[in-house]
Amino acid sequence: MDLNSEGSGLSKVELRTILETDAYTGLMDDVLMDLIEKNGHGTAKFADENCYQITHTNSGFRAEFGNCVLNTTENVNGVLEVTYSESAGTTSFTVVYTNFFIGAAELSGTRTIGIRQSGETRIDLAVQSDMTVVLPEGTVLTEKGSKVLQIQLGNSLGDTTYALSGSWTVSDGAATYEVDIRESLEGNLACPYAVRGLMDIEKNGLEIGVDFGDGTCDNEVILVYPNGAREILAL
Repeated sequence: MDLNSEGSGLSKVELRTILETDAYTGLMDDVLMDLIEKNGHGTAKFADENCYQITHTNSGFRAEFGNCVLNTTENVNGVLEVTYSESAGTTSFTVVYTNFFIGAAELSGTRTIGIRQSGETRIDLAVQSDMTVVLPEGTVLTEKGSKVLQIQLGNSLGDTTYALSGSWTVSDGAATYEVDIRESLEGNLACPYAVRGLMDIEKNGLEIGVDFGDGTCDNEVILVYPNGAREILAL
């Protein structure tokens, strides 16, 4: 049976939407980390540090970007309002996006990131997101929920590992997907794909399991349907 023939399955496009929404909502996170580490005084992420202006406040800073080139590919424009807080060994900052553009994609909403470092090699990031992204062709993506990313630093990209957990909701304007990570998605920085872990996705009342594998670095996942049917999907 073709599980996707009547929209009852999960297509590659849909899974990519779920996995890649964070490519927009999380793209500025490393830039923000750099800005915060330097207390707002410059970042190596942009080719020209004169393209943005930092205004300090009592609880954080305001960053206004004017056609900044990010990674030589995307121009960044708009305003970020960053507010700090600190509690029980965790430093948190809340970012509000206003008229913010990465290329022709518009971002709006709020993202809160809590940072906790354990020793010299482990970093935990707790992310609470309520974001909307309008893509250049008009597609509206939304993401709301929480994720925890644990990073274990190593001596190489292959030795630097991560584990992602959490639950969130993704909408692409046509459908809504409830996502829950049942077993942490794990990988390393030498592989562009998660190599193990289990994710549950609810689509229109149908719950589909996504098995990311046995540790092998490849672009395939296994979809598991309620009736026991299994389908290999290449990302």
